[in-house]
Amino acid sequence: MEFTDDQLQRYSRHIILPEVGGKGQKKILNAKVFIVGAGGLGCPVGYYLAAAGIGTIGMIDNDTVELSNLQRQIAHSTKTLGVHKVDSAKATFEALNPDVKVVGIKERINKGNIMDLIKDYDIVVDGSDNFPTRYLVNDACVLLKKPLVSGAILKFEGQVTTVLPGEGHCYRCLFEEMPPPGLVPSCQEAGVLGSVTGVVGALQATEVLKLVLGKGDVLKNTLLIYDALRTTFRRVKVPKNPACPVCGENPTIKELQDYDAEYCRM
Repeated sequence: MEFTDDQLQRYSRHIILPEVGGKGQKKILNAKVFIVGAGGLGCPVGYYLAAAGIGTIGMIDNDTVELSNLQRQIAHSTKTLGVHKVDSAKATFEALNPDVKVVGIKERINKGNIMDLIKDYDIVVDGSDNFPTRYLVNDACVLLKKPLVSGAILKFEGQVTTVLPGEGHCYRCLFEEMPPPGLVPSCQEAGVLGSVTGVVGALQATEVLKLVLGKGDVLKNTLLIYDALRTTFRRVKVPKNPACPVCGENPTIKELQDYDAEYCRM
């Protein structure tokens, strides 16, 4: 493909980077990324990926925009209150960059639809807000061998890790079993500093772009922990668990489990 004059100007700061250049920008424009959730993490991830020129962004979320979302969910606005989040985000991202096609899915993600939803995408980003969804997305990505960039936030802290099936750890290597309901509070219950979602979402978007470009070191076998109150980043090594039930040497999870549909949302 040849760049138009507008594209040369739009992506000029990418193209002058030796690690990106014209070839790298073409990879970005041809990439397809699926984002789980159009909330606190999905919004900044999608915003930066749209700005970068990711050609196709899939996004699933069945919620509508509420006033309490606007403290952190930057793809939405007061004018889109009551609008489906994926429709609001689609309008925002495509207005930012007409090169980007956003495919919005107004559904709950579940074991019956996830494999079909993500199969044609290059990379999956998890911006969900509950453990059943995180385990579902992890297991589906491992089974389909899809790279996964996972993020989580709570209060003043965020976490990011990148799963490369067959090469490193997965989410179950970190936490083999999900905690019982109610043990870990949600953002709705415990709160979250809005800007923390921006930091973590930007880190996730950067991991995605590095994967697309094949440049740099991604967070394979590593959990990155951000503490906003102390302004610190801590890297925790997460070795691949040979006994992991989904990515280990003798996996016992060979198909998606009966995840709690009540909580498999964003």
